[in-house]
Amino acid sequence: MSILPFDDRDGVIWFDGAMIPWRDARIHVLTHGLHYGSCVFEGERVYNGSVFKLAEHSSRLEKSAELLGFKIPWTTSQIDDATKAVIAAQGIVDGYVRPVAWRGSEMMGVSAQHNTIHLAIACWQWPSYFSPEARAKGIRLETSRWRRPSPDTAPTASKAAGLYMICTMSKHAAEDRGCHDAMMLDWRGRIAEATGANIFLAIDGKLHTPTPDCFLDGITRRTVIGLAKQRGIEVVERAIWPDDLKDAKEVFLTGTAAEVTPVGQIDSLTFTPGAITAALLGDYETLVRQPASAVA
Repeated sequence: MSILPFDDRDGVIWFDGAMIPWRDARIHVLTHGLHYGSCVFEGERVYNGSVFKLAEHSSRLEKSAELLGFKIPWTTSQIDDATKAVIAAQGIVDGYVRPVAWRGSEMMGVSAQHNTIHLAIACWQWPSYFSPEARAKGIRLETSRWRRPSPDTAPTASKAAGLYMICTMSKHAAEDRGCHDAMMLDWRGRIAEATGANIFLAIDGKLHTPTPDCFLDGITRRTVIGLAKQRGIEVVERAIWPDDLKDAKEVFLTGTAAEVTPVGQIDSLTFTPGAITAALLGDYETLVRQPASAVA
């Protein structure tokens, strides 16, 4: 399958306050963010020309940077405006947005107090994260050997680029064995999340989801919890162990990229997407396509 590389496309990218040609959005090889992981990002979905919960994403980007010890030199509202401008310039109706902020190349070493902070925002057309066929019957996951770290060993509340290396390794290993994604445990052996999405289990008519104490409390996760409560479905946030999967009738993932994605198998256990998953998937698809002013 031919894939258009991301460094060789037509269009524009918002880069440090200016709209520049896509192919000119480049950084130096000695950039601190590349060598030491001092980089944060967001993933955002465009529906009908607008980003779903844009302000929440822009705010989280700023907070992620603060957790890594740097401040983005644009306000949340300025980031919002820049995002809207690049979506309009690219003519995106349904797609994906990637804001990214990083320390530059003035200092090359662990210390980087004087490095310039940069911000870029790109967007492009993008279909579903998983194929419609896979989502219809539920995707396959396997448990990763890599675990989400303790919050006293890494800035786990930040959407920091460096924290995703074990996600890449986990997803590659899962795909090599014919799965769609990996399920990650935390350092205690509890279920945490998939490589880029939160996880929910339907047990006895209630929704159970891991307490996000060492991974992101996703914007989509919180949205789906709200939708479940509107339907009168009780949501239980708790420590969830791998053995708890045996009690689950349905399992699904939530994330900006994954949206609401049914899970059909985790390791040797199988699940059938059912009424709860279908209802919340439908509610979410309806919600994201409402006018931005109508979304709380």
